[in-house]
Amino acid sequence: MRVFMSDVSENFSYRLDWFKWLLVVVIISGSIYANWYYSEESLLYRVIGFLVAILISGFIASLTFRGKALINLAFGARTEWKKVVWPTKQERNQTTLIVLAVIVLMALILWGIDSFFSWIAKLIMG
Repeated sequence: MRVFMSDVSENFSYRLDWFKWLLVVVIISGSIYANWYYSEESLLYRVIGFLVAILISGFIASLTFRGKALINLAFGARTEWKKVVWPTKQERNQTTLIVLAVIVLMALILWGIDSFFSWIAKLIMG
């Protein structure tokens, strides 16, 4: 069995995933602390700093095995999203009216049952 250099380097890079995730946690935690520490500064600067920290953390996380899997999942979901056949405006409106009609019908049925049991209770209690 041959072991290629690319296999060894990929395996080694995935061994460092824990370090990358630790770095992500440290960056996010640091940005939260910095937001608290610089609470007197303008909200705009704090939001920009937090967004930069999120972008850097996202980039580092995307270099991990699970990060790459998440990116592949997102692209697959986007592909499936494009395959969905959405209803026309007329179909949407008709379905909405049917749902509303069923809700009103069920409300009337429940009101009738409640009135019947209320009438029975009044007969029993006098």
